[in-house]
Amino acid sequence: MRLVILLIIALLAGCAQSSDSGYDVVVYGGTPSGIISAVSAARGGAKVLLIEQKGHVGGMSTSGLNTAESEHMINNAITGIAREFYVRLGEKVPSNYAETFQLGRKLNFKKGDPLFFFESHLAEEEYLEMLKESGVDIIYNRYLDQVLVADGEISGIILDDGSNVEASLFIDCTYEGDLMAQSGVTYTWGRESMDKYGESYAGVRLIDDTLAGRTVDSNGDLLPYFSKYDKLEPGTGDKRVMTYNFRPTMTRVDSNKVPVTRPENYNPSRYQMLGDYLQKNPETNLGELIGIYDRGHGKFEFNNRQHSSISLGIFDGNLDYPDGSYERREEIYQDYKDYTLGYLYYLGHDDRVPQRLKDQMLSFGFAKDEFVDNDNFPYYLYIREARRMIGKYVLTQHDILNNRSKNDAVTLGSHWIDSHHVQRIAVTDSTFTNEGRIWHTVTEPFEIPYRVILPKSDELKNLIVPVCASLSHVAWCSYRLESTWMQMGHVAGTAAALCVKSKKFPYELDYQKLARQLTEEGMILKNADLGPYDDYENGAEDDS
Repeated sequence: MRLVILLIIALLAGCAQSSDSGYDVVVYGGTPSGIISAVSAARGGAKVLLIEQKGHVGGMSTSGLNTAESEHMINNAITGIAREFYVRLGEKVPSNYAETFQLGRKLNFKKGDPLFFFESHLAEEEYLEMLKESGVDIIYNRYLDQVLVADGEISGIILDDGSNVEASLFIDCTYEGDLMAQSGVTYTWGRESMDKYGESYAGVRLIDDTLAGRTVDSNGDLLPYFSKYDKLEPGTGDKRVMTYNFRPTMTRVDSNKVPVTRPENYNPSRYQMLGDYLQKNPETNLGELIGIYDRGHGKFEFNNRQHSSISLGIFDGNLDYPDGSYERREEIYQDYKDYTLGYLYYLGHDDRVPQRLKDQMLSFGFAKDEFVDNDNFPYYLYIREARRMIGKYVLTQHDILNNRSKNDAVTLGSHWIDSHHVQRIAVTDSTFTNEGRIWHTVTEPFEIPYRVILPKSDELKNLIVPVCASLSHVAWCSYRLESTWMQMGHVAGTAAALCVKSKKFPYELDYQKLARQLTEEGMILKNADLGPYDDYENGAEDDS
C-alpha cells in the first residue's frame, strides 16, 4: 500500500517533459540537495524540472542513511528549507517516537522539533510532498548522455532516451558531478598533497595501529583489498577516495523482518580475513564489526565500522568510480551489493563464525517496509566522495578551522572533519594498517561562501554545483553531509530563481540581494547571527 501511495504522489508531482516546455531551471540529480534546490527555485517563481537517475528521489536519505548527522554538528546551524524538512518529518511521527529507541539513546524529541533521525520511506514521502506543493516536474530513470555548450553556456542536455531538455540555468546535484564534468568545467578527485594548500590533514595518513591479519595468499601474492606499503610517503596526494558502502535498514521485529538468505553471487572466500580474525577473537560482538545505529520504531541502520578488521566497506573497490562510465559504476555497485549481502550472510551461517556471533546476526533481518520494490535493499550506494569542482574559490582546511568568516557567506557548516579510511596497506605478510582516516572535532561553525558552488566564469556561466562543489579533500570531509548539501541546494535554488528574474548569470548576481532573500527564507548566513550554540547530541557515531 505504501508503494502505491508513493507512486501516486510521484505521478502527481510530474512526469517527463519535452524541451519545448519552457523550463527556467533544470536540476540534475534527485538527491536531498537536488530536491531542496528544485523546491527553492520553484518557490522563487521559476519553472523547474528535476531529473533523477533512479526510480526514487532522496538519494542516501531514502537509501538507509537516516540521520542529519546531528551528533557531530551544531544543530541550530542547520537552517532554511533543510531545517523545514526535518521539522516536517517530526510532524509525521507519533508522539511517543522518542520512546521507540531500543539502545538507550537519550532522544529529547517533542512535536515541533526537527527530527534528525528518521526512516527512509518517511523521508521519501516528505520529499515528494514538498516537490508536489512546489509544482516541480520530475523525470525518473534517466541519465545524462550529452551536454550542449555554446559560448560558455549550457543550451541544453540530451538524456539517454534521446530527449533534449533546455533551460536558462542548470544545477548539478548528483553525487558524482556528471553534469559538471561533461560540461567542460575543471574538476578533480582524490586527495591533494599537504603542499597543495598547506593542509596538515592532507594526503596519505599513516596514523592507525598495525593490525594482525594475513595479507598474502599461499603463493605470497597480495590478497584482494590490500595495497603495497612501499613508496608510500605521508602527506603525498593520490587519486583515491574514502571507502564506500551500503547502509541497509535492519530490524529485529519479527513481523517486519525479512531474513538474510544466501545471495546469488555468494563467495565466502571474500571474507577469509574475517574468518581468520574471528577464529582468534571468538568473543567478538556484532557491533565491533558493523556500525549499528538505532533509528527508532525497531529499525537499525548498518554502516561500515572504522575500527573493525573487516566491515561493510571494500577497500580499492571504488577506484574507478568517481570518473567512471555508467557501465563501470554499475559493475561497482553490483560488486558492493554482492559483497554486502555475502558479508551479512557469512556472519550468520559460516562455520568459522562463533555461534554467539551468529545468533547476534541472525536476530536481524531486512526491514520489510523499506525499499519494497528493491528486495528491501537500499537503492543508492553510499558515495562518500567522488568528483570535486575547481571553481571560483577552493574551500580548504584553513577555512574550516581558522578563517571562518566569508564576505559572501550563504550558510553555515559545522560538521567534524571526517574521512573514512582510503586504503588497506599490507605492512608484512601477516600485518596491515588502514590508511586515510581523519577525525577532527569542529567546535565553531564556519561560513561557506557562495563562490564554492560556481564554476569559473570563463569556463561556464549558467551552472551551479552545490554537491560536488569547489573544496579540497580535507574540507570535503566536513562538507559532505546531506544536511549541508541540502542547505547549499537551498542557496543554489534561490540564486537560480533570482537569476531568472533579473536575467543574470549566477556569477553576476548581487550578493546582498541573495543574502537578503536567503535570510527571509530562514537561512542563517553568518556566525554572528547564530546565537548560542546547542550542544552536540549524546551519541558518538564516528562512522558517518
